[in-house]
Amino acid sequence: MGDSYRDLVQRYMAFVENDRFQFGERIRTSASDYDALKRENPAAATGCVRVVFDAVELRSADDASLWREFRLDPLRHLRALERACVEAAEKEIPGGLKEEIKVSIKGPVDAAASSPRDLTSSTLRQLVCVEGVATKVSTIKPKVVKSVHYRPDNGSLTSREHVDATDPRLGLRDVDSSGQEIDRIVKITTGIYPTKDKDGNPLETEFGLSQYKDHQTITLQEMPEKAPMGQLPRSVELVMDHDLVDKVKPGDRVMIVGVYRALALGGQGQQSSSGVFRTVVLVNSVQILGRDASQMDIRTEDIRNIRALADRPDILSVLGRSICPSIHGHAVIKKALALQLLSGVEKNLENGTHLRGDINILMVGDPSTAKSQLLRSAMTIAPLAVSTTGKGSSGVGLTAAVTSDPETRERRLEAGAMVLADRGLVCIDEFDKMGENDRVAIHEAMEQQTVTISKAGIHASLNARCSVLAAANPVYGQYDRHRRIQENIGLPDSLLSRFDLLFVVLDQMDPETDRRIASHVIRGHRYRSGRGTSGHDSDYDDDEDEDDFFGRSEERVHSVWQRDRHYVEEEGSSQDEDAHDGDVLQHDFLRKYLYFAKHRIEPNLTEDAREFIAHRYAEMRARQDERTLPITARSLETVIRLATAHAKARLSETVESEPDCSAAMDILGFALYHENVSRKRTREAYTDETRNESSENEPNLRARVSDDENDTQSTDKQDPIHSVKDYIWERIEEQETVSVEDLEENAGVEQEIFQQALTQLIDESRILVSDGMAWRL
Repeated sequence: MGDSYRDLVQRYMAFVENDRFQFGERIRTSASDYDALKRENPAAATGCVRVVFDAVELRSADDASLWREFRLDPLRHLRALERACVEAAEKEIPGGLKEEIKVSIKGPVDAAASSPRDLTSSTLRQLVCVEGVATKVSTIKPKVVKSVHYRPDNGSLTSREHVDATDPRLGLRDVDSSGQEIDRIVKITTGIYPTKDKDGNPLETEFGLSQYKDHQTITLQEMPEKAPMGQLPRSVELVMDHDLVDKVKPGDRVMIVGVYRALALGGQGQQSSSGVFRTVVLVNSVQILGRDASQMDIRTEDIRNIRALADRPDILSVLGRSICPSIHGHAVIKKALALQLLSGVEKNLENGTHLRGDINILMVGDPSTAKSQLLRSAMTIAPLAVSTTGKGSSGVGLTAAVTSDPETRERRLEAGAMVLADRGLVCIDEFDKMGENDRVAIHEAMEQQTVTISKAGIHASLNARCSVLAAANPVYGQYDRHRRIQENIGLPDSLLSRFDLLFVVLDQMDPETDRRIASHVIRGHRYRSGRGTSGHDSDYDDDEDEDDFFGRSEERVHSVWQRDRHYVEEEGSSQDEDAHDGDVLQHDFLRKYLYFAKHRIEPNLTEDAREFIAHRYAEMRARQDERTLPITARSLETVIRLATAHAKARLSETVESEPDCSAAMDILGFALYHENVSRKRTREAYTDETRNESSENEPNLRARVSDDENDTQSTDKQDPIHSVKDYIWERIEEQETVSVEDLEENAGVEQEIFQQALTQLIDESRILVSDGMAWRL
């Protein structure tokens, strides 16, 4: 580190001229690329040639101490490396280069990139590598480097160089045009911008002869998934000059290499007197991170287990029950959440049309039905998730805002939650508490997946390619079964149509269901871990003691399964067919499986799948009435997205009519008509059987019930109730609207049994009774 400037240049000349790396060819290529850019678009030429070196190349240099010295004193070594590149270019390129050469260091400086939280006083004046999300981006401003002034009375010209606190030469010895170091320290230019010379004669600035450089500041915030729980995310200001400007937009995930420096001047250009200085990173290189920014570690053994698990015919059920196993029930909703985390395939057509592949889900229902817990579970599984609430978020907070910098008073663009969650998941709780004006702001982001800003003279379009998972309470607190769905939700149809799936979560007043939920919750609270601690642990604890208790401790070190402590094995059931019946996937493996299937597989629709979807879509349109949500063309795209996500779960390159499209229609049918698919198919088989056995005249229901009771010798009162429910549903499906009095007269059973059957259908949200008439929901 004690070497003189020329000694450093000679050391880097030996590094650049090393035949092992062929840096001469790299310098020639960079110069020719700049010349081509200058010819095609002179306005885009920044006046400097950028030569990129990898940090690995500097580490593997013959001079072993070169990289260590470079990291500790980067500004001095960068200037020497740039001078070595200039001298190498004079040898490689005839005539040399007229433009200035700038060097960028690419790649992590250490084993891994750090976050803004890791930048402390010990890293000042050192080379750092920081990754994060760009939240604020200023406009590009020209900064004067050398000003030329004209004196009108005698026609003379004078020049003056301007050095501010962000200049990389600050504190170093100055270098003349021949590359020789002179005995003068570069200091900050003092005084105001010159308008008079030392004798008081007026001066005029010659703007055409002055030299400028592009200047931009960016606020980099640590990634939401890497911020510690309960703490505010840290930020750091980035300073970009020359050709590095306009590389980043709000919401981009970037990894930058630069020099961490404390500025001698405060925010208003005043000398700091408190001993606390403003810190920035002087950016040397910028690398945009793609959607694989989560850096999930998937090993060969994981891929082998993933492909083996994908061969299971019940893969969607396995994924569904592995999501938040501490929550009882909601099997269809959990499957839908698994499909949302997988998502469909995004398509960008040649004519510029963008078809989103992300799936949006809205859950509306009674309080205390685990809606918020399902949101939090999805957040822990998604590689990138941003959480917000309806009351605590504004429209611009979800999309983007134009703010004014308090220091420079210039307008800058600030990204909102949906822009920061690009390629991720946005969870919005208490969606109904959001103001109407704020909800309108997310219409564009949910369908076009862009955020367009036209405010304060700034016109910009930002990417918001994210899935939306929202939870809301009904307008009346409790869900009113006697009102239409739209009246309970209180959201406009234009917003509801942007949600692919809308689930109505009801609090059923059923003693058997209540008993199962209570047993499920109590089983979680009485759980005792191997460390002797008791209480309600997290969903994904893989406890060896519990495995020993169940007698399942054989070689679970590398298993992707874990015992669900909430699962109770039914009497008489056997696990011979499936050894993992009731087990759930380990949390880490579940995240890897969903990540692998989402990003590695892009299924295409087969011809059978296209015909199946078109046929079922026409059926849904014909079945639509005022009691259901509107069926639009977006519903057709919903089926395609769900079927594609199901094909991803199977790791299939094609979308088949069975099981992909049928599974998608089952989930969509449950969301639209609140029908349990397995129950519906059992009922259809039952009605088909009774129709085949019946004569042309419909037999009396009382006689049929009596025959069944005589045959089975059963005193169970539920058999006639189920038969009456099937009869009522069959009549309503045929006529859609039936008088309750007419149903009771033709049922031929006691009034108590008929009322119980009618009440159960209402509680299951299958029918609606109002003013003596029964409708199908």
